[in-house]
Amino acid sequence: MIIREFKLSDLKRVIEIEEMSFDDPYPPSILRDIYNLGAGFLIAQQDNIILGYIIFWIRFEDEGHIISLAVDKGYRRQNVGRQLVEMVMEIFQKFDMKNIKLEVRAENTGAINFYRNVGFKEEKLIPGYYEDGEDAVVMNMSLNSSNPINST
Repeated sequence: MIIREFKLSDLKRVIEIEEMSFDDPYPPSILRDIYNLGAGFLIAQQDNIILGYIIFWIRFEDEGHIISLAVDKGYRRQNVGRQLVEMVMEIFQKFDMKNIKLEVRAENTGAINFYRNVGFKEEKLIPGYYEDGEDAVVMNMSLNSSNPINST
């Protein structure tokens, strides 16, 4: 498996993964806009098959933010998501980020457990965060010398 930068020609496959992964997926125009605004956008690929993606950016001077992470249902639990997150952690460390944050639906226990296993901790709950009124759990990870990246 390789992890590489997103290309616009990947958009159709990213949309497929987005739609199979989320009840309220980002529309193609939003994904294109996020890319055009310069957010980090990485693809996990094996042979010529896109397995998953991660979108991220630097939100504040010392804080990175994971916007979206999704893996094709057929490739979950094979460390694709973990490798994408670890690559982003490395990128953020190169830019001296101190923290990484993300929001996840409070009902998405699978994602919450995944992020816990990668090293994130729940920070707070934001009631009614999502358009459909569902709450979000804000998760945080500190990046410092006492919290090195554990590669698998």
